[in-house]
Amino acid sequence: MTTIASDARMAGAQRTYPPRAAVISWIFFDWAAQPYFTLITTFVFAPYFATSIAPDAATGQSLWGFAMAAAGLAIALLSPVLGAIADASGRRKPWIAAFGALLVVASCTLWIGKPGDPTIIPPLLTAVALASVGAEFATVFNNAMMPTLVPPERIGRLSGTGWATGYIGGIVSLIIVLGFFAANPETGRTLLGFTPLFGLDPATHQGDRAAGPLTGLWFIIFVTPMFLFTPDYPAKRPLHAALRQGLSELKQSLKSLPEQKSLAAFLLANMIYTDGLVSLFAFGGIYAAGTFGWHTIQIGTFGIILAIAGTFGAWLGGKLDDFLGPKRVIAGSLLILLLSVAAILLVDKDSVLFVKVAPPEPGAAMFSSAAERAYVILGCLIGAAGGPLQAASRTLLIRLAPKDRIAQYFGLFALTGKVTSFIGPLLIGVITAATASQKAGMAVLVVFFVAGFALLMRVREEQNSAVVPAKAGTHTA
Repeated sequence: MTTIASDARMAGAQRTYPPRAAVISWIFFDWAAQPYFTLITTFVFAPYFATSIAPDAATGQSLWGFAMAAAGLAIALLSPVLGAIADASGRRKPWIAAFGALLVVASCTLWIGKPGDPTIIPPLLTAVALASVGAEFATVFNNAMMPTLVPPERIGRLSGTGWATGYIGGIVSLIIVLGFFAANPETGRTLLGFTPLFGLDPATHQGDRAAGPLTGLWFIIFVTPMFLFTPDYPAKRPLHAALRQGLSELKQSLKSLPEQKSLAAFLLANMIYTDGLVSLFAFGGIYAAGTFGWHTIQIGTFGIILAIAGTFGAWLGGKLDDFLGPKRVIAGSLLILLLSVAAILLVDKDSVLFVKVAPPEPGAAMFSSAAERAYVILGCLIGAAGGPLQAASRTLLIRLAPKDRIAQYFGLFALTGKVTSFIGPLLIGVITAATASQKAGMAVLVVFFVAGFALLMRVREEQNSAVVPAKAGTHTA
């Protein structure tokens, strides 16, 4: 988005910044919003939808892909306009409140998703898409507050801290759902061996469905400190004037890109491989549910393992960024992702890389079969590569962008990360529907990572003197 440019100029002129409590309260927005992505779109509700509400896993993956594509298309069409408003108008909290309310209401609606009821599918997918729009745009306006909270040289550290906090919040929310709400329908027990709280019925998957209301309640509780303690700024100009100026600045940035070949190639590469990464995370749980018959507890445990791997990968990636440079870290991460996705496509419940293995046995210990263990290992590689990919991408942008417009290009960087976010889910949905094969649908991700890597090779890494290298490489670790 172009959400940062004008505020960065204002922040650069600031002599004082809000107290520490205001900054910490802002950071907790990431903690508040993350359960939507962890619980609903990845590890709990999406796999539950595919295996228990949709007629079959392939159809479920296809329908979910169409819903996410619709949400992504809406985000792509509206993001330049809303980004311009955020950049030029000044006010943030009213927009965060409005889109946050959409996220809360739509997430709570997911409680209606009873198993085996096909009539509930259209309203359920509509609610999922609306929740996605709410979460993404609330994040847009929250991000636009960053430059006024800390000095310019600390924006990267602030962003990285918020990202890490959100990661941990996702893990905590997942443990709560798996440990206290969602139970195995066969045993009636949660991952921690308890009966579900509040009398939630395992047979009707009330624990899985509770992920929706929990996401809404979680957001309300943890976003409140931001509204109470983080200062907003008065409107700088009327809405129509803010829209006109913001779009004008975006147009100027886009027109100048052809003159900066490395930067243009990088932004295009980021657009493509980010789409692939987001799609991979969104459909990984659904794919595992269809391939191995995993339910919420197995998929959630898998998610916790991946999150731990991702935390370690982000930390290590920041260290490698200092020594090797961000382009090498991005290239290495893409190669790991590419090889891992290709290997996953060669893992089935009774085979691993063309080698026949014993399939999972009913009632066996979690991840006891060779195929399941291989999938977990490959998933850990994906989790460990995803963090460095995104962190080093921000660092590379700092090195490539004109030093006098660094914040404006961060806004453009965010825009390219969202503008085609509907294509990956749409292609997965279309191919899965056409072939009735989850494996064929997931195979399209190979193209995204290959294309992103090829474009990255056209980027000439240059050090921008406006930023100290050590800070640039470590802010997201």
